[in-house]
Amino acid sequence: MSDYNSEIRDGMRIDWDVPIRMDDGIVLRADVFRPMAEGKYPALVSYGPYGKGLAFQEGYKTAWDIMSRDNPDAVAGSTNQYQSWEVVDPEKWVPDGYACVRVDSRGAGRSPGFLDHNNARENRDFHDCIEWTAAQSWCSGKVGLNGISYYASSQWRAAALQPPHLAACCVWEGWVDYYRDSVRHGGIACTFRKHWQDMQVKTVQHGRGTNGPKSRVTGELVCGPETLTDAELEKNRTDMWAGVLAHPLAGNTYYQQRTGDLSKVTVPLLSAANWGGQGLHPRGNFEGYSRSVSKQKWLEVHGGSHWAPFYTDYGVKLQKRFFDYFLKGEQNGWEKQPRVTLQVRHPGEKFVERHETEWPLARTQWTKFFLDPDGMKLGSSEIKSEKSNTYDATGDGATFSTPALDREMEITGPIVLKLWVSSSTVDADIFAVLRVFDPGGKELVFQGALDPHTPIAQGWLRASQRKLDPKLTLPYRPYHTHDEKQPLKPGEIYELDVEIWPTSIVVPKGWRVALTIRGKDYEWEGEATHLSNMKNPMRGCGPFLHDDETDRPPAIFGGKVTLHMGPKHPAHVLLPVVPEKK
Repeated sequence: MSDYNSEIRDGMRIDWDVPIRMDDGIVLRADVFRPMAEGKYPALVSYGPYGKGLAFQEGYKTAWDIMSRDNPDAVAGSTNQYQSWEVVDPEKWVPDGYACVRVDSRGAGRSPGFLDHNNARENRDFHDCIEWTAAQSWCSGKVGLNGISYYASSQWRAAALQPPHLAACCVWEGWVDYYRDSVRHGGIACTFRKHWQDMQVKTVQHGRGTNGPKSRVTGELVCGPETLTDAELEKNRTDMWAGVLAHPLAGNTYYQQRTGDLSKVTVPLLSAANWGGQGLHPRGNFEGYSRSVSKQKWLEVHGGSHWAPFYTDYGVKLQKRFFDYFLKGEQNGWEKQPRVTLQVRHPGEKFVERHETEWPLARTQWTKFFLDPDGMKLGSSEIKSEKSNTYDATGDGATFSTPALDREMEITGPIVLKLWVSSSTVDADIFAVLRVFDPGGKELVFQGALDPHTPIAQGWLRASQRKLDPKLTLPYRPYHTHDEKQPLKPGEIYELDVEIWPTSIVVPKGWRVALTIRGKDYEWEGEATHLSNMKNPMRGCGPFLHDDETDRPPAIFGGKVTLHMGPKHPAHVLLPVVPEKK
């Protein structure tokens, strides 16, 4: 007799809470959705902490409401009874001959154990869940990984372990480098993880029992049958934020086990990035595509919210073509799919699809725009005399702008900012924001992955962590080691290379491109918005802020910063200007 429930409903055979025993004896729980007809089917597996029994509509109400309103095709063709946050809707996959396996990660939902995100134990669990799935009587032996964010970033690490039956990965908006992409941008601690654990993970930790939510489908407790005290729950999870603060530098085991080894990622790969995901995901999608050793890999880049494009007809069709080819062996022409698909951004939330063969684009005209404090200009010519500009790190910083463009200009690709700076203290944090303004002076912002008023591009660097890795640094993408601190001597000038994450924007004639350099996070000037699952209001950077005084004591990071420009210090931003295809 099985120790899980099985039923047929909505055209699917559903196995609830199937046990998967790990090598240390812990039993994880999975829900399996599969076709009713007997047979062997390829499987899509997801492994994560958000509670497989928690409905998308209940756990993330504002996100669901926005998606339903703005992307009605995302919720069409389904009862939406089985929709969960950031994983596939089985009602859209099972009818096409797929099994969908949702595993509650160790310590989350209905899976017991110690909750410690993204560590080596989780990676091994995911590997073993893939192999367990492949061994089931209903599985063809072909396993694919699909999902957004947590369910995407974990794929890099699972793929690096090379489970034998892993046949393809669709990494939809998923970071790869825990340090550089997620918790310490340019070495500066991002407080997202502190609030994320409070708002999205502790709420569905295993052991909340009757204090947690119930499944709207089964009526079962989402967080397992036992109810633990707050003290017991706290003892049974790691403090993510304490881990970030305790490890200010990269290169140690803490970050290594939480970062995918791209030199070992060989599986067929579809990496899907979001131009507006500044602060968490897109860097990983670009790096993962560029640096993984997979022979068969594709890059897709879109705009819009973090969740909706995955569920839209566009997203589902793309994913199915990819998986049909690699998991089912269907000759659907995917082998002829261009390696790079870009939804190129234009003002007004307009995106135009374009196919390319590589990333960055080979025809890119890498163009230097030099900083000139006289008139706060961004110009194509180097300035002829030494000049400087000093700003208060707690203020609005310094903004340099091109004149009105005399022709349309497309900027698509990675960006690097070259600076020479001095500080009144022993350190300085550089926040770099690429911006665009219309002829009337109104800033162009976009619906970002989370924040509805996201600027064109952002980058960050802590000056004391300016050391570059010569092996991984590219002319258009600096790569910092973050393995030591090199304090500044107040008043002394230092050269910095600031990585600005990739972007895309077609700037119309008559508009201006601007660069703001400041000592704190960008803030949009309009009214803030809110998401039910996010703690802080959205003011341009979403939840990806760098405002923790433990990491950024005002005595050090609240001083004055001076930018040095001229023949000896040719400060500039290197933009990827893309000409039309010939």
